[in-house]
Amino acid sequence: MNSAIDVVGIGNAIVDVIAHAEESFLAEEGLAKGAMTLIDTDRADALYAKMGPAVESSGGSAGNTMAGIASLGGNGGYIGKVRDDLLGQVFRHDITTIGVRFDTPSAAEGPGTARCLICVTQDGQRTMATYLGACVELGPEDLDRDLIAGAQVTYLEGYLFDPPRAQEAFRAAAAIAHGAGRRVALSLSDPFCVERHRAAFRDLVAGEIDILFANEAEICSLYETDDFAAAAKAVRGHVEIAALTRSAAGSVVVAGETMHDVAAAPVARVVDTTGAGDLYASGFLYGLTRGLALPVCAQIGSLCAAEIISHVGARPEVALKSLVAAAGLV
Repeated sequence: MNSAIDVVGIGNAIVDVIAHAEESFLAEEGLAKGAMTLIDTDRADALYAKMGPAVESSGGSAGNTMAGIASLGGNGGYIGKVRDDLLGQVFRHDITTIGVRFDTPSAAEGPGTARCLICVTQDGQRTMATYLGACVELGPEDLDRDLIAGAQVTYLEGYLFDPPRAQEAFRAAAAIAHGAGRRVALSLSDPFCVERHRAAFRDLVAGEIDILFANEAEICSLYETDDFAAAAKAVRGHVEIAALTRSAAGSVVVAGETMHDVAAAPVARVVDTTGAGDLYASGFLYGLTRGLALPVCAQIGSLCAAEIISHVGARPEVALKSLVAAAGLV
């Protein structure tokens, strides 16, 4: 079946606020380095006031992935909940301007548009404190059935798995996609998220997911092991494809009994790891929706991740399409 949309992402529509921070700041604020912590409105306001100069842009994990798809020259769509407030307007303008279809109506009442406060330490690690706001209101009624049925892949953001109604939306979206003969991808997003919902994630992965994205910590958390090889073996048979990232060690793609080890793309200096996994997914899915071999999909993903970690922020500073072309991958 032909498709005008390569990938539609479903996730938390969040405005990112990114600032450099010292290790001591994380300790003082009780933030777990390298992880994402959910916070309430009061905590969000207090933490924002203490952060240094920041870069603010539309974000969210799946939103970043869709931005990467657009930068690669692909066609992406997005489903996520924002409020009809200033931040909601900023998010909608930003994501549509870069070429991603975003038709989800804004909420007229309830919590404000979500924001993610990101502290980047000198080693490039990002620590996130997220106020979900309007995101918690997303449910099955917000799904665009035609958009999902028309996309080659529906990409689900694991961060969105906390609200129960969002879990319902995930399963409804998977049913729509599979009913149209499409594939469904999931990013596990964060090991702490996996720990909170391990049983539900395992059930979703085994029953609804065709393509799984996870880093080493996340896949090990899913299968409750410290052994990456054991976790990679455990995922076999549950999904068609598992793309497992290992930072500087590259990535491993598991497809049935076949396993591909792909090196990380070189980067002169790691500045900010924000969005590395998101953009890896962009490159991988871009290649996959064009029928490229799995190792090539992983190479494109690694190249996109390398571009992102070379600067502050989770959106490409150069056209990923040109980088991939220069590398001879498409």
